[in-house]
Amino acid sequence: MREEDTMMEGHTHSEQRSDQKSSGEEQEYRSLMRKWWRAAIVSVPVILVSYPNLFGLGDLLPMGSEQLWWTRLVMGLLALYVVIRSGGQFFIGAWESIKQRSANMNTLIATGVSAAWLYSMIALFWPQIFPRPEMADVYYDVTTVVTALVVLGSALEVKARGRSSEAINKLIALQPQTANVVRNGKEVKIPLEEIKIGDQIIVRPGEKVAIDGIILSGGSAIDESMLTGESIPVEKKKGDEVFGGTLNKTGSFTLLVTKEQKDSALANIVEMVKQAQGSRIPVQKVVDKVSSIFTPGVIIAAILGYLVWFNFGPQPGWVYALVVAVTTLIIACPCALGMATPMSLTTGIGKGAENGILIRSGEALQIAQKLETIVMDKTGTITEGRPSLTDIIPLGSFSKVEVLLITASIEQGSEHPLASAIVEKAREEGLTVVQSTDFNAIPGHGVEGIVDRKKIYFGNLKLMKEKNIPLDGFQRYASSIADQGKTPMFLAIDGEPGGIVAVADTVKSDSISVIRELKAMGLEIVMITGDNERTAHAIARQVGIGRVLAEVLPQDKAENVRNLQKEDKKVAMVGDGINDAPALTQADVGIAIGTGTDVAIEASDITLISGSLKGVVSAIKVSRATMRNIYEGLFGAFIYNAIGIPVALGVLYPFTGILLSPLFAAAAMAFSSLTVVLNANRLKGLKLKFS
Repeated sequence: MREEDTMMEGHTHSEQRSDQKSSGEEQEYRSLMRKWWRAAIVSVPVILVSYPNLFGLGDLLPMGSEQLWWTRLVMGLLALYVVIRSGGQFFIGAWESIKQRSANMNTLIATGVSAAWLYSMIALFWPQIFPRPEMADVYYDVTTVVTALVVLGSALEVKARGRSSEAINKLIALQPQTANVVRNGKEVKIPLEEIKIGDQIIVRPGEKVAIDGIILSGGSAIDESMLTGESIPVEKKKGDEVFGGTLNKTGSFTLLVTKEQKDSALANIVEMVKQAQGSRIPVQKVVDKVSSIFTPGVIIAAILGYLVWFNFGPQPGWVYALVVAVTTLIIACPCALGMATPMSLTTGIGKGAENGILIRSGEALQIAQKLETIVMDKTGTITEGRPSLTDIIPLGSFSKVEVLLITASIEQGSEHPLASAIVEKAREEGLTVVQSTDFNAIPGHGVEGIVDRKKIYFGNLKLMKEKNIPLDGFQRYASSIADQGKTPMFLAIDGEPGGIVAVADTVKSDSISVIRELKAMGLEIVMITGDNERTAHAIARQVGIGRVLAEVLPQDKAENVRNLQKEDKKVAMVGDGINDAPALTQADVGIAIGTGTDVAIEASDITLISGSLKGVVSAIKVSRATMRNIYEGLFGAFIYNAIGIPVALGVLYPFTGILLSPLFAAAAMAFSSLTVVLNANRLKGLKLKFS
């Protein structure tokens, strides 16, 4: 009974969270649709009464009759009801805009609709002030139909905006709401919100992992595609980290919870996507400036159009002038201009998130499409970052075992990946590593210390030169080792050459194909590494990179990126380590491999959740497609206004006799907004398949 209660409670929490997530936009959409239906229903009788002869009501409502006057009065009141109940938000928005001494779409709609209604009421109550009776016509149909169409356009915009956030909703939906937790020696199903750090969770085949943690016992293949985009399950064993929202495919395991729900990888991803989707890109600033000038410009154009048609247009001049002014105000809606960028940006960033690409800001997305050079760190980016020891060459009187024992002893205090390979090899050989003293890591060079009362230097040739170690014994072997793509490290014992230890890293399976794809996209690829020239060039040849920056100290990586930028190039840096963080920050776009350090990820603009370089190709494709979509939307909005406003002002009338109706103007405005929405939704169909 108690377990059932907790399950019910879990479902309740889930429902509450789901309701909170969708209620805002859904309620706004439903509210707008109610307003649209109200305006549309009232518009039908208003249109019938506005044109009685056209709809066969001429005998029932003859022109100039008292019954037609009273009917039109009722229609006028109904039109006012529609303006207040369905279009009230336009007037509120216009008033807020006026208080800020600016003008926007609401200003145009409110001015146009109220002008048509006021003219109609004056014509109804005081027809004698018009020069001729036919000029005293009513335009309540313009008031109701324009309101209905604009509200419909707003509803479609809200609906599309909600769909653009589907990527976030999908991510949130990945996490299960309950988990099987061991409490007091018994397994109980409890809601996600009640899980604490230190809890142990039982995860069975086919179940989703509830929250981030470390495997305590057991193991399995985990499908992490919902986070990384990689479809191949990853084998996990005791001690490995697993993430909430991923799917357990085969085995069972016990998970030790290490993070709270709010700090989980999934929660951080969701938050990052939300912030990026709400960010602004540089091109938006230009659009905002154009929009701020656009609306007052349209109002001035409408006033000038009114004056021209009133003074020089055909009779009845008042009628023509009013139609032109109202039509111009209605058709010149800046909503398409304002919607194009955020709609495409939201959809594009969501598309990236669905494929394991986290784009931190809209600005990074815009710059990524202009990239010309991609700088890639070697270790951990192009290679696996898990080097293994390949050669031990003793020099002088030392044996292989002595060289391995001494290098492992001095390196056991180092956190460098190469050090781990040597220490691991010594343990495999059954050697007992000796404790070193006076250990000191020399960044970019190597290490020094005392092992068994001997002064030890272990590192690259720079270190040997600085310590005046004779190089003759080293250089005989070093070149041939480096030409094989291996990294030689040199051992000096009490000032004499003691031996060479070579390690090699494995090139990632997809590095060659990714670099080929990036070059086909017109990008220059540069490899940067602290490794020696020969080793670096050997690796570069394997993967097809022509430009290499070798023997670069960690602190100099950012400077090298800066030098590339001085060549007037937009540069991206791809890296995974702490020492890559300054270069990631210096680059125009920093791209962090998700399997790297938190520092590197924090310093980056784009994070690839998986460790695959394919994400670099996909990120640039998303950027190019999104920016192309934005420019298409802006171009369409510009063309629409460039053609629509002159036509609304009546430039075609002297040549063709065509004068646009306010009804057609409202339909055109709603259609322009719809095209922007549809164009942005095209991004959802973007294929990111790797060729």
